[in-house]
Amino acid sequence: MQIITLTSDWGLTDHYAASVKGKIMAAVPGAGVVDISHAVKPFNLRQASYIIKNSYTDFPEGTIHILAVNTVHDGSQKNAVIFYRKHYFIGTDNGLLSLIFDKTPEIMRELDPPATKGTFSSVEQMIETARQIVSGKSLEKIGKPKEQLAKQLHFKPVVTDESIRGLVIYVDNYENVITNITEHLFRENMKGRKFKIECRSEQITKINNNYPDVPTGDIVAFFNRSGHLEIAINKGNASGLLGLQVDDPVSINFS
Repeated sequence: MQIITLTSDWGLTDHYAASVKGKIMAAVPGAGVVDISHAVKPFNLRQASYIIKNSYTDFPEGTIHILAVNTVHDGSQKNAVIFYRKHYFIGTDNGLLSLIFDKTPEIMRELDPPATKGTFSSVEQMIETARQIVSGKSLEKIGKPKEQLAKQLHFKPVVTDESIRGLVIYVDNYENVITNITEHLFRENMKGRKFKIECRSEQITKINNNYPDVPTGDIVAFFNRSGHLEIAINKGNASGLLGLQVDDPVSINFS
């Protein structure tokens, strides 16, 4: 069974997600359509990239991922189809694709602009591209070669001899706070020294393994499944209680 995932910033209140899922099922009968998320904040490419990067590898090779975030077609941006690590990605080249891939994809193809403007003309083109892939059409016969993707810059931590200065990149549904500081970066710079994680007025001096490592209501810091520093409150809401939102600073100071 062909699996097609769908990620969007449409929310679940309106009919948009259901309508597009219906269109996919009509275009590719028998396909398994899986929602990754429709709760991406409108036009938030960095949030969408974090969600997709941390989910697509759990799907079987050959899965097609339709990325419908900030898809309104105004003629300035074109859709693209990408083959990367044995997965297909179809989305608007608005910067989102560049945030997902750590390396240059194996195949990149640019699609001609849809004949009409609007959100659904762009998405309908993505669905048609998925149908062509499922029917066996090679990517070399879809669109034209694409040399590079539109860039959306990652905010990288600033590293000095005494500190790593990063920021919050994602807040999940439990209000756990994820930063752009990775375990690799932390281990590379710790060098056996003591450290303090500082965010707002809080200081954390220990890295744990998971939420239950501290009593209920206490703050915990650990490196999550994606290798990013996560700050949480065991069975609590770290974002709200600590006043941490996306783009807020988080630092690790060494001594």
